[in-house]
Amino acid sequence: MASNAKSDVAQAIADTYRTEWGRIVAILIRLVGDFDVAEEAAQEAFTAAVNQWQAGGIPDLPRAWIIRTARYKAIDRLRRRTRLTEKLEWYAASGLIPSSEAPTYDSGEISDDRLRLIFTCCHPALAIESQVALTLRMLGGLETDEIARAFLVPTATMAQRLVRAKRKIRDAGIPYKVPDTTAVSARIEAVLTVIYLIFNEGYAATKGETIVRADLCTEAIRLGQLVRTLMAPQPPSEVTALVALMLLHDSRRDARLDEAGDLILLEDQDRNRWNHPQIAEALPLVKEALRGGTGVYALQAAIAALHCQAARAEETDWAQIVQLYNLLERLQPSAIVSLNRAVAIAMADSPQTALELIDKLATELDSYHLFHATHADLLRRIGALQKAAQSYRRALELVTNDSERRFLERRRREVQP
Repeated sequence: MASNAKSDVAQAIADTYRTEWGRIVAILIRLVGDFDVAEEAAQEAFTAAVNQWQAGGIPDLPRAWIIRTARYKAIDRLRRRTRLTEKLEWYAASGLIPSSEAPTYDSGEISDDRLRLIFTCCHPALAIESQVALTLRMLGGLETDEIARAFLVPTATMAQRLVRAKRKIRDAGIPYKVPDTTAVSARIEAVLTVIYLIFNEGYAATKGETIVRADLCTEAIRLGQLVRTLMAPQPPSEVTALVALMLLHDSRRDARLDEAGDLILLEDQDRNRWNHPQIAEALPLVKEALRGGTGVYALQAAIAALHCQAARAEETDWAQIVQLYNLLERLQPSAIVSLNRAVAIAMADSPQTALELIDKLATELDSYHLFHATHADLLRRIGALQKAAQSYRRALELVTNDSERRFLERRRREVQP
């Protein structure tokens, strides 16, 4: 097979995995009722695609091909499990054993499978950390090491957490469905956390060549809007706030990278490239959310709105942003919030004042590359170039995304040629 044809197959498989993993696994879980079987069968199907697509060509409906293949493999797995004989008989009686006319799984009737998956993973029987981690793995397709970095824990710890969460769902018989309205409120905090973490992985990917994964951003926004619709006519203000926040952040997507794929800081972005219709859609949602109270997402959305409303970087209302971060820090005290607040103070007051604040965070955030990148930038701005170079080197030791790495390397060269 020609090398370019192999490359096309590899790209098609990678694209399908990146954009369709969540849909595929969600559908398989509904069909077979087992998280491990669904995930393992999906992985086997992607492996099988490598040889079969090279031999027979890329199918017209790659996702449908993966689902159909994974479905066969899942049933094979169930057949081999002697303890699941009764379940297998039920599948056969229900018509779920593959037939010669396998469905394409592209119809609208399965469009809410991902929402079912989120609410299943976010069952209150699971610890909040397990709820978030499991959904990121099953729906977002993130690898265990990526999720571990998001939680700032070792990969082995996260792997154990995922195994325990899936076992808990199986042993407790947690149903795969969207709960009724009265039960939704018990899970909504975890659901919103999951959706926002999926968005954050798309907005600032932990690894890879580019920092932006538009597919994850789009999926997170879609899920947020779906939850908001589910809870109509009076969705909680934090649901509305999260949708607004994601829309505002995502509106800057096209301006965040240059033609070479290198990162452009907010202050240097061409604001004409921002998605202004999307900003106009989000701003009324921010006002609606704030009328319902100053929750965590509402405050973050208000901060994002101030950035998006500034026609030029120098017109940003940094004093108001600092006030919003003051409220956010009291409502959700964390080292990350304190770091972001310090950045705002650097803009509203001085880099030296901000440095005094973030020095107190050094121990807690030593393994966080953006702490060292921020520290380096503040040192650069006050002229402490040698110290800035040291902080840039530490950030480079920790960064895992290629686009961010190139940016940090360029900054380091600027302070220490």
